Amino acid sequence: MEDGNFRYKRVLLKLSGEVLAGDKPFGIDFDAVSKICKEILEVAQQGVQIAMVVGGGNILRGTQAVAMGMDRPQADYMGMLATVINALALQDNLERLGLPTRVQTAVVMQEIAEPFIRRRALRHLEKGRVVIFAAGTGSPYFSTDTAASLRAAEIGADCLLKATKVDGIYDKDPMKFEDAKKLNFVTYLEALSKQLKVMDATAFSLCMENSIPIIVFDILQERNLKRLLIDGEPIGTLVSTKRGSSGYGCG
Repeated sequence: MEDGNFRYKRVLLKLSGEVLAGDKPFGIDFDAVSKICKEILEVAQQGVQIAMVVGGGNILRGTQAVAMGMDRPQADYMGMLATVINALALQDNLERLGLPTRVQTAVVMQEIAEPFIRRRALRHLEKGRVVIFAAGTGSPYFSTDTAASLRAAEIGADCLLKATKVDGIYDKDPMKFEDAKKLNFVTYLEALSKQLKVMDATAFSLCMENSIPIIVFDILQERNLKRLLIDGEPIGTLVSTKRGSSGYGCG
């Protein structure tokens, strides 16, 4: 693998479950998974260390189960298992592309994945393996966005990449309002005070406390991951401490 001079040498890529569903209303779209994995392969081959956290909303959303009357912890545990299914699908696709991958889960299931062990995860990254963190934090009441922020801090990630179907953060829902305006930069405090829904408050706070910049971008746009990490293009929305405090891509 090459070893480029990148601003972000180690990143935490947060994939929502909905991204893995592609154009389907639920489930896994293996064409979408294959496309995402090819983008990851291209970046990893350049020497960027990639860890991932994946959601499970394409299979089960705990909040919807709770709305139907299910016990919250039970629904959250079911959601954790959904993230493991997605992680295994990503692992299989990446390894068929020739990229060594490890899945680590916050809930022990030793027959199919490693338990989360921080030092082991760091060693995998140093060896050029992609590490996929599944099962959230292992505790109910915490979102996979919070899990992504936590794992990003634990592995010393240079940036958290929030991969979605939207090309950044808007001042209001672009799916509902035609006059919604894209924000190219937002501070952590602005994201918290304006209650921007792209991530929950705990996730934003963890990144702010650990000075981890967040970039929200459209993962389904072809080669966006390479444009961001290798070419250094300022795509999506950057969330950081203050304007001008952090840049994109190459250093």
